[in-house]
Amino acid sequence: MPNIDSASVIPMLDLARDFPDNCFPMMGLHPTSVMDNYREELDKTEVLAFSRPFSGIGEIGIDLYWDKNRLKEQRDSFIVQIGWARQLDLPVVIHSRESFREICDILDKEQDGSLKGVFHSFTGSIEEAEKALSYGFYLGINGIVTFKNSRLPETLKSIPPERLLLETDSPYLSPVPFRGKQNESAHLVYIAQKLSEIYGITMETIASVTTANALSLFKIPN
Repeated sequence: MPNIDSASVIPMLDLARDFPDNCFPMMGLHPTSVMDNYREELDKTEVLAFSRPFSGIGEIGIDLYWDKNRLKEQRDSFIVQIGWARQLDLPVVIHSRESFREICDILDKEQDGSLKGVFHSFTGSIEEAEKALSYGFYLGINGIVTFKNSRLPETLKSIPPERLLLETDSPYLSPVPFRGKQNESAHLVYIAQKLSEIYGITMETIASVTTANALSLFKIPN
């Protein structure tokens, strides 16, 4: 479970407490929550990140879809949180909406071989996929892969399933046949079904491979 900002921490941790075998929280400041007070938010988030075990640092990154005027602040926040991930030996979950180049400019400098993570909600080209994989990262695949006009199926044909994670982005991005409705974890089966069609392998194989990927990346006991 990704964190968003200081307002989302308590409900997230409550959910993790109530369902410890199913819900594994991360800690981070989402780029769309990077406002004028982002330094204060980062300070709060840092205290929390180092206060107890988390499965990752996220959701972090850069979002230029909603606001192109805070690129400097978002870059600063992203780099700071990469530092936490390195200190804590945790993976990062990267949000890169309309900012793939800006994200890669930072990773080109920050990836020293110790960073690991996933490009959340990946929707890019083959070239972008190969660039993301060059950092040793995974690609997060959600309901977008089932959309009629999605270019992901063609991109993924050249990417092995061993480099993919399944994700929901709940409550958003529900897969077909639930597109436009509230998303939930149970809908992952439709993403797995689409991937099985793309790769010509069974859903059971897709489930097994992507589950192993997630358990390994986030260090979750099997």
